[in-house]
Amino acid sequence: MDITPLFKACIKTVKTRNKAFGIQSPVSEDKQRILRSKPKSGFMTTAKDITSQITRLRDFLLEHREKYLSFFNNVTGDEMTESERDQIDTGAQRIINTCSHLMKEFRNDNRKLSVSPQIRDYMDGVIELIDMYLKAVCKIHSELKALRVKRALDIRKLSRLEQPQVKSTIPNPFVIENEKDKISDIEDDLPEIEETDNVRKKIDLTENDIAVISDECQLSAEELQMFESENVQLLNELNNMTEEVRQIESKVLHIAELQEIFTEKILQQEQDIDRISTTVVGATENVKDANEQIKQAIQRNAGLRVYILFFLLVMSFTLLFLDWYND
Repeated sequence: MDITPLFKACIKTVKTRNKAFGIQSPVSEDKQRILRSKPKSGFMTTAKDITSQITRLRDFLLEHREKYLSFFNNVTGDEMTESERDQIDTGAQRIINTCSHLMKEFRNDNRKLSVSPQIRDYMDGVIELIDMYLKAVCKIHSELKALRVKRALDIRKLSRLEQPQVKSTIPNPFVIENEKDKISDIEDDLPEIEETDNVRKKIDLTENDIAVISDECQLSAEELQMFESENVQLLNELNNMTEEVRQIESKVLHIAELQEIFTEKILQQEQDIDRISTTVVGATENVKDANEQIKQAIQRNAGLRVYILFFLLVMSFTLLFLDWYND
């Protein structure tokens, strides 16, 4: 059975009744809505604003996570500089502090509102969820900073382990220079003589020069011992520096973990401070109520004492009158 005409008639009846009672019809953009939208409260508006700020921060950190932690993008040119990383850390920390301050004010303002217990539980639950969301974003930021420090230390360690591409200037006594180069140098200096005698003299001179060079390059036992002691000393210093770098790396990672714990503890401390302030306000109100009750009790006791004194006086005068009258 089609009841569309009946439905249209009901709608016209409702419109006519609303016009008769002066009830305004919904705005033009809500004419197609069957149920009217409820007006948004200040609580929900503030909660959505804080949540949107935290969400933008989380999306920004996740979007730039790869570039923030990448140190090997020199080929593509997408590497992020240290100043840009510092700016990201500073901006993220500023936004986190701002959101924490807004959450504190938001919590204090809502506790001053006089609402039903059910709405109070609802508000507390919303605030708790936003607080947990903020802690999760803080954890993401702390993990990014810790990974940045760890990767920077790893890269520094790898750069120190790379062999230097500089040739040593200390001559090696066990390596003989190229004989052909020396023969050619000696040939240029010798006078021009007959070919047969020239070749023989060249060979003799090169052999003598090689012997002299090898004798000059041979080090004495004292010099070898001195160089060996210097090598041992340099090796010990290098080992000490490596150990210090490892200790510094462990300390930096520990500092990053402590910073993360410190941030969580600060947020918990703010909640504890707010809870204590609320408890103090409640205790103050209870003390005021107790003082009022004590005053009322004192007033009631004072009135009772007046009645008792009046009764005793009346009875005393009555007894005196009866005694006089009896005589």
